[in-house]
Amino acid sequence: MANLKEIRSRISSTISTQQITKAMKLVSATKLRRATDGIVRMRPYAAKLKEVMANLEDSVEDETLSRYFSGTEAEKVLLVVISSDRGLCGAFNTNVIRRTRSLIEGKYQTQYNAGNVTMLPVGKKAFEFFRRHKFQFQMDYIGLFGNLSSESVFELGDWILKAYMSGKYDRVELVFNQFKNAATQILTNEVFLPVELSQSSNKKKKDYLFEPGKVAILQELIPRSLKTQLYRAILDSHASEHGARMVAMDKATDNAGELLRSLRLAYNQARQAAITREISEIVGGAAALQG
Repeated sequence: MANLKEIRSRISSTISTQQITKAMKLVSATKLRRATDGIVRMRPYAAKLKEVMANLEDSVEDETLSRYFSGTEAEKVLLVVISSDRGLCGAFNTNVIRRTRSLIEGKYQTQYNAGNVTMLPVGKKAFEFFRRHKFQFQMDYIGLFGNLSSESVFELGDWILKAYMSGKYDRVELVFNQFKNAATQILTNEVFLPVELSQSSNKKKKDYLFEPGKVAILQELIPRSLKTQLYRAILDSHASEHGARMVAMDKATDNAGELLRSLRLAYNQARQAAITREISEIVGGAAALQG
């Protein structure tokens, strides 16, 4: 059995750890509320833009604009992997990376073998993994969460759209966690470009009157809608991160409490054993003196 000094030291360090995890849980809960407000406000706007896009797909006659909807065969692929900048959020980052590797080893194995799969990590944890495992990646937007705003995400969206429209990539796919609630994040991968609207194709098409002109409006509307979808995915991931961290820190706090109970029991048992031993020594010494 460990001595009393060692047990006291472990109790002290466990209490300190519990205080830290409890504080991190409270901080994540506060950040989660703000992040949830952001994604709740964004989703209806993004959904409406996607609905408009679905109705406009058949209206696109301009050759440049039609590339948004019908790309060439996917020979060169860009995977936008949205992780977090920090850890201590359970399996949040591990799941994203595992899904990305699954896509590479399955769906895009041929492109990867040809050296035509590029990673664009949004978040330092994904970047650190890709760098450690020698993947080909773009590193211009790793620190996006340090200054998360619609402007910074739209700048990333502009870069992706230009790269796709110039033919640098034939397909762009997002890998991220979709936020459901604080305890549930839905691991998601979806094709960002070319736009896939098959789920909306059965809906009744609406006839739009374009003023001042169809092409001029679509040149503005399509990129804005796509950048909004990207912003929605990043906000989803941001809220999911804080939810995952809050849950992880809550479990860590509970585990620290269980460990403290075990350590205190062990401390009391060791203390009782020491007292009993001391009493036995005193009784034995007194008996020896009397003899």
